Amino acid sequence: MSASLSAAHELLHSVFGFSGFRPGQEEIVQAVLDGENVLAVMPTGSGKSLCYQLPALVRPGLTVVVSPLIALMRDQVRALSAAGVTAGSLNSSNDPAENARVSRLLRQRELRLLYVAPERLARQDMLEMLCESDVRLMAIDEAHCVSQWGHDFRPEYLTLGSLGRQIGGALQTMALTATADAPTRGDIVDKLFDAPPRTFVRSFDRPNLRLAFKPKEHSSRQVLAFVRAHEGDSGIVYCASRRKVEELAETLQAAGVKAMPYHAGLDKRVRDANQDVFQQEDGVVMTATVAFGMGIDKPDVRFVCHADLPANVEAYYQEIGRAGRDGLAADTLTLYGMSDMQLRRMQIEQSETPDERKRVERQRLNALLALAEAPRCRRQTLLAYFGEPSEPCGNCDLCQEGVERFDGTIEAQKAMSAILRTGERFGVEHLIAILVGDLTENVQRYNHDRLPTFGVGKDRRNVEWRSIFRQISALGLIAQDMMEHGRWFVTDEGRRVLKGQQRIELRKDLAAPAKGSRREKRAAAAASVGASDAGLLADLKVLRSRLAQTQKVPAYVVFSDRTLIELATHRPSSPQAMREIHGVGDAKLERYGEAFLEVIRASPG
Repeated sequence: MSASLSAAHELLHSVFGFSGFRPGQEEIVQAVLDGENVLAVMPTGSGKSLCYQLPALVRPGLTVVVSPLIALMRDQVRALSAAGVTAGSLNSSNDPAENARVSRLLRQRELRLLYVAPERLARQDMLEMLCESDVRLMAIDEAHCVSQWGHDFRPEYLTLGSLGRQIGGALQTMALTATADAPTRGDIVDKLFDAPPRTFVRSFDRPNLRLAFKPKEHSSRQVLAFVRAHEGDSGIVYCASRRKVEELAETLQAAGVKAMPYHAGLDKRVRDANQDVFQQEDGVVMTATVAFGMGIDKPDVRFVCHADLPANVEAYYQEIGRAGRDGLAADTLTLYGMSDMQLRRMQIEQSETPDERKRVERQRLNALLALAEAPRCRRQTLLAYFGEPSEPCGNCDLCQEGVERFDGTIEAQKAMSAILRTGERFGVEHLIAILVGDLTENVQRYNHDRLPTFGVGKDRRNVEWRSIFRQISALGLIAQDMMEHGRWFVTDEGRRVLKGQQRIELRKDLAAPAKGSRREKRAAAAASVGASDAGLLADLKVLRSRLAQTQKVPAYVVFSDRTLIELATHRPSSPQAMREIHGVGDAKLERYGEAFLEVIRASPG
C-alpha cells in the first residue's frame, strides 16, 4: 500500500469515523492520489463525495468542487465542518459576512475544499482568485449535467472544461455522477477532458432498496396507505405537478402525518424552511416535484414514493436513490396509469429538442414502462437496462408477492382489433367499453355496439383490460399519436402479433400478499434494534434533534441513523469505546461524545 493511500485509510477513520472503504471507493481514491483524471459513475449512496474529499485531505493544495445546487453545497460543508475539515462554499444564499470569511480563507490558502456553482466559477473575479489559490483538483459533481443526453442537462456545465484550463493548464479533473449511460459518458469525456480519463463504472445495484410498482387506482389513498406503513420514518413523495404536491401534503396532514410541500412555485423562504425541517427532524414527509432533487443529502430517508410516473429510467433511478443512502433498508413505490404514459409521451413530442434526442427519450420512457409492467424480478429488469446481469433479488414486489404469467396473444389481438375497427381514433376507456360490452353513450353514438369486437372481452374486468393495454403499450405493440389527441394505433410489431406471426406473454395482477408481510419483511431486512434497545434509540434521536436544531444543521450532520443504532445496541461506556462506533470521528467525539454517553449511561438495560 502506498504512503498516500495509507494516509487516506488513517483519515477515513480519524476524520469520518469509518472503519473501511465501501466497495469501489479505494481504487478510485488511489487513482486520484496518483494524479490521474477520473470519471466515476457510482450509484447514489455509494460514497462518491469521499472519493474527492479524502484526497483533498491527504494532499496539499485546494480542491474545488463544482455542484449544481446550493443546498447540496451547504449540507456537505456542514458535514465536513462537523468532522473538523476546513471547507466552505461561495454562493448567492450566503450572507455577505460568510462569503467574506470564505474568501479570506481562500486567499490565505487555509481551505481544503471549496464548493462553487458553475455560474460563479465562470466569473472573472472567481477565476482570478482561484488562479492564486494553489488549486490541485477540480471535482465536478452531477457530471451528467454536461451532456445533452443526460436527464438534467444544464448548459452552464459546458464551460467547465475551458474554465479548468484557465485555472491551471494541468489541473487534475474528476467527474462524478450516479447515472450515465454510454452516450452520456461519451459526452462527459468529450466536454470535460482533453484526453480519455480513467473511467470507473460501479454496479448500479442498491440491494437495500425494495422496488415496487402499482397501477393507479385511488392514488391519494394508495400514497396515504404507503406512508402510514412507514410511521415515524422520513420519506419523499414525488408528484408530477405543483397542484398535486400541495393536495397530497394537505391529505397527509389531515391524516396526522407531518408532511410539507416543496416545489419551485413556492416562495423561496417557504421552500428553504420546509427543507430545513425535513433535514433537521425525524419522521417528516416531503411531497415534492423533482425541484426537490439533486440537493438531497439526507442519508436516513426510509422511503420514496412516486405518486406519478417518473420521466424515464434514469430519473427514476436517481430519485429512488435518495432513499437508504445510509445502507439500511428502504422502501420504494411507484404508481402509474395510462394518463401518466400519455403525459410523458406528450412532453417528449411537444418539446423543442432535436428528433434524435426525442428518439432517445422515447426509448428511455419505453424502458421505464417495461420496468413497470415487468413479468420478472424488477431489479433484474432495471439492472439489465444499465447493462448489468443479476439474479432475482428477493427484495422487490414481484419476487416477494409473486406474479403469474400467461399467453396473452389472444387478449392482445382482441385489444388491437378494437383499435383498428374503430379507425385508430379512440382512447383506452372507450376501447375497453367495447371489449366488455358496455353500452356507454359514446359506444351507442358511434354504433360501436355493432362491431364484431363488441363484448368479446366480457370475460375480463375493466381493471384487467387496463393492465393488458398498459402491457401491450410497454411491449411496443400499440402507441399513441400525441399530435392527434393521443389516439391509439397499432404498430408494425403489433400487426405481427395480430396476424399470429408472434406470440406474447402477459402477467396477471399480482397475487395479494399476506397481511402485514411487507412490513415484516422490511423490518427483518433492516439493521434495527431489539425491543430492549428501542427506548435508548428514541432518546438518542431526541438528543440528536435538539443538537441539530440548536446548531441549525441537518440531523445527520450530528450523527447518522446507523451511528445511533450502533450506539443503542453496543452501549459504549467510554470515549475510547465510542470511538469504535461507525461514523464517530475525532472531531465529533470531542464535540458530541459526552452528551451521548450521558444518555447511554442513564438508560436502563
